[in-house]
Amino acid sequence: MKIFLGKILPFCFILFAAFFSAQNLNTIEKVIVKGNCVQCKARIEKAAMSADATSASWSPETKVLELTFNASKTSEDKILKKIADAGHDNEKYRADDAVYDKLPGCCLYDREQNIEELLPNKAKSVAEIGKDSILMQMPMDMKLDMDHSKISEKEKSIEGVVIEKTQAATSIDQKSAGLMMNMGGKELMKAACCNLAESFETNATVDVSYSNAVTGTKQLRMLGLDQKYTAITQSQLPEVRGLASAYGLNFIPGKWIGSIQLVKGGSTVVNGYESITGQINTELLTYKDKPETAVNLYLDNNLRTEINVTNTQLLSEHWNQTILLHGNGTFSERDSNKDGFLDQPKGSQINVGYLLNYDDLQHSNIVSHFGINYVKDERNGGQKGYDFSKPQTTQNLYGVGINSSRFQFWNKTGYVFKDKPYQSIGWMNQVTYHQQNSFFGNRNYDGKETSYYSNLVFQGIIGNTNNTFKTGASFLYDSYNEDYVNQNYKRTETVPGLFFEYTLTGVKYTLVAGARVDFHNLAGTQFTPRVNFKYDITPKTTLRLSAGKGFRTANIFAENQQYFASNRTVEIKNNGGSIYGLKPEIAWNYGASLNQEFKFLNRKSSILLDFFRTDFQHQVLVDLYQSPQKLLFYNLEGSSFANSFQAQWDLSLYKNLDFRLAYKYYDVQANYISGKKEVPFIAKNRGFANIAYSTDKNEKGGFWTFDLTYNLIGPQNLPKTATNPQEFQIDEKSKTFSTLNGQIARNFNEKFRLYLGAENITSYKQKNPIIDARNPFGNYFDAGNVYAPIMPINVYLGVDLKF
Repeated sequence: MKIFLGKILPFCFILFAAFFSAQNLNTIEKVIVKGNCVQCKARIEKAAMSADATSASWSPETKVLELTFNASKTSEDKILKKIADAGHDNEKYRADDAVYDKLPGCCLYDREQNIEELLPNKAKSVAEIGKDSILMQMPMDMKLDMDHSKISEKEKSIEGVVIEKTQAATSIDQKSAGLMMNMGGKELMKAACCNLAESFETNATVDVSYSNAVTGTKQLRMLGLDQKYTAITQSQLPEVRGLASAYGLNFIPGKWIGSIQLVKGGSTVVNGYESITGQINTELLTYKDKPETAVNLYLDNNLRTEINVTNTQLLSEHWNQTILLHGNGTFSERDSNKDGFLDQPKGSQINVGYLLNYDDLQHSNIVSHFGINYVKDERNGGQKGYDFSKPQTTQNLYGVGINSSRFQFWNKTGYVFKDKPYQSIGWMNQVTYHQQNSFFGNRNYDGKETSYYSNLVFQGIIGNTNNTFKTGASFLYDSYNEDYVNQNYKRTETVPGLFFEYTLTGVKYTLVAGARVDFHNLAGTQFTPRVNFKYDITPKTTLRLSAGKGFRTANIFAENQQYFASNRTVEIKNNGGSIYGLKPEIAWNYGASLNQEFKFLNRKSSILLDFFRTDFQHQVLVDLYQSPQKLLFYNLEGSSFANSFQAQWDLSLYKNLDFRLAYKYYDVQANYISGKKEVPFIAKNRGFANIAYSTDKNEKGGFWTFDLTYNLIGPQNLPKTATNPQEFQIDEKSKTFSTLNGQIARNFNEKFRLYLGAENITSYKQKNPIIDARNPFGNYFDAGNVYAPIMPINVYLGVDLKF
């Protein structure tokens, strides 16, 4: 042992001495280099590394290049000369005109700007200089509004995407490897947007289903598939999942939302394994550059009323807070089709949120966010005259009562390594408790869910900032206790997981490839790879490719409550799985998109074409074809797929006048027991058009906005009712129909806004949405066949005040 130590310890000492000597030889410099975009960033950093820099990180926002180099091997002068040779002016050298002229159009920076104007940026701390690089590279789990005065002016983004300013209502993130769209406040102001479900009425990417005939629920679809296959997150934390699947969209008030990001196709592996068709991430309002209190009041002709109060303020140099308050109530007993049932349930919601943010990036390099949220939601529907103070068993009328309560607490903390703005570590944790007590006539459904989610992410570089990676570990705990009629279903899921993701950034391309392995106690070990690739064919033409896998465990009761108000009896075909006797769902998603920007009539225009395919293994099917008296659940045997094609044209035809036209084609099929069929309630063909116009601002900051949205929905397969008596049968397919929504708003100044709008202006309604509505306790009653609006025009009025 002595001989061993005598040989090893001196060797280790020499290694450590050499290491620290090398570290001491490193020089850190900050210099100004002109450029514009992520292509410039890749070119500048590549040139610096080719001149023997140890590390190089350039910020498109500040134009500051932070260099680390060994002074015995190279020099600042040599590095800057190499950068100028690549086409970028800097403090010491001006690029050759011929080289500059050959740069892509997006990289042609302003050569007339005086470099002295940018020199003050160098006076910032290392952490500040690297901030934009950090936000561009570090995990979204750690994008914690590090600089609230700056980040509030930009659209936040999903994992691995550069944050950039945009004035468009909805814009494609040109720097993202995946097909990602940013929806800002301008888009959210184009409609009522009372909650997250209503935030996509003017968006062509997400389809919004129509309210259930009794429960009033709305669902989203992406790529032709139900929202359960889309990861819906809030600040990258799991949000609408589990027992919140049916009504969770209503628990995120629209006036709380600062921005929304949509990703089509598989999302990053860093955020989990459940994303199959994409991700919808919301970012809540946070403190900007000054304290602000906002009040919103809303009223529509169905006597739905809302009040929202938000307050953001700075508490101290490093602390700020956001207070979020929401209350709503629906008081009308409207029955427009005279079938005896309320068109939408009455009820109320109280929703309270509080965010506390800490930012000391300049000194301790630490940022942290705390959040807490409580929701109490009650909705009562069914037949007019039902007395909710009495039990259902004592009444002949049919009632529906749904009471939900939800509590969440979360924290996200990030640390950026000193003098290494490209290296960071973040840890996010969330605890959720959700409870629902409900009845649908004589059926009861009660559920309790306790969840804990944790994600630890480390980010660094391999050689230089063109090669970054993220790695870490996650843990998910879900405890479910459900009662449906007289059956109890109880289970606990624990899922530790590991992941690694690599990002390669070139001058014209970005590759993001990752994989994760999750050890699910009920679903077994699952391996999930995903890859996204972006290539800029020209500065105005971008090709994206994606492929990846996802898996999930189905919550068959919580996810299908729209069918509970019916005579259907639940039947589960047990195949030996551990979740309701079923196996987990596994799916592969593949996609390609082409985005072309061009001038049309000398105005800005773009066309987006995308195609995605999803292939399922063991998909949990909800079979509405087998019998109109059954709600049958079983795992897929055979093939099940969804093909989605979308063509979208965005055009700015005139100043402040924007058009958006889109066509969508869905082919969604599954092998049911009765054979291969199209999945019901999905239109193969859909058309979309939106026109938005705003006037110029006057001297007081006042202006008008006008918005009109048209949707054309083709025929949809409907559930089988052929075995019902003739009077209780419906057609096998729905008819083509269209809807029209519009809104006019007047901003009198920056503090006062008034808006007036209407939904379903043409008052198109589905005839007889409820089968056998006169006999709700009979064998043929079914309120779950809604495919179109069930209410006529809805006119609303709102006011926004800021203090």
